[in-house]
Amino acid sequence: MRTGRVLVVVAMLGCLAGCADSGSAPPVSSPQLVPAVPTSEVDTPALPVPPIPLPGEAVPAPDDTVPKQAEASPGALLTVTDIRLSRHPGFDRVEYELGGEGTPGWSVWYTGRALQDGSGRELEVAGDSVLEVRITGSAYPFDSKVTPYAGPDPATDPAVPGIAGVYRTTVFEGVTQSFIGVAADEPGFTVSAAAMPNRLVIDIATG
Repeated sequence: MRTGRVLVVVAMLGCLAGCADSGSAPPVSSPQLVPAVPTSEVDTPALPVPPIPLPGEAVPAPDDTVPKQAEASPGALLTVTDIRLSRHPGFDRVEYELGGEGTPGWSVWYTGRALQDGSGRELEVAGDSVLEVRITGSAYPFDSKVTPYAGPDPATDPAVPGIAGVYRTTVFEGVTQSFIGVAADEPGFTVSAAAMPNRLVIDIATG
């Protein structure tokens, strides 16, 4: 009997030693790692890009209605990619954003009839007067390699009531033709080119 008791005690001591070696204390839980979300997968809403004012914000003279004209840079290949309207103290602004190469030329004047190049079809343009805009140095999208404007026709903005609508951006024989419906009787206007982004800017006097 004594021998049996000794064997039982030895067995119990061996078991306790084995449990101690295997680590009987509860494991320490490490904090759960949360994988980082790639920046490209974060759903960040796009912010509207405000129009970039030109230096000085010169106000067009109310009676400056003479036609405006300038030459495009040699080899220009430009396509209208966007149209933006904005209101400023004393004038409304229409911006034709341009993609491609070079800087634009232009011919802009008040016209009695909005006749489309090529077809001669007359367009119905809202407003009391119509500015015809011809952007020279233009190219078809397959030549300029940029995506053309595909927004509303006409382009309007309730915050710019002086512009009844900007119609068409049709390219024909190196010229983009567009019409601006003005909600006034031939107010003065100015035309200029701006960069970053490349664009043609038309400012129309308001009351």
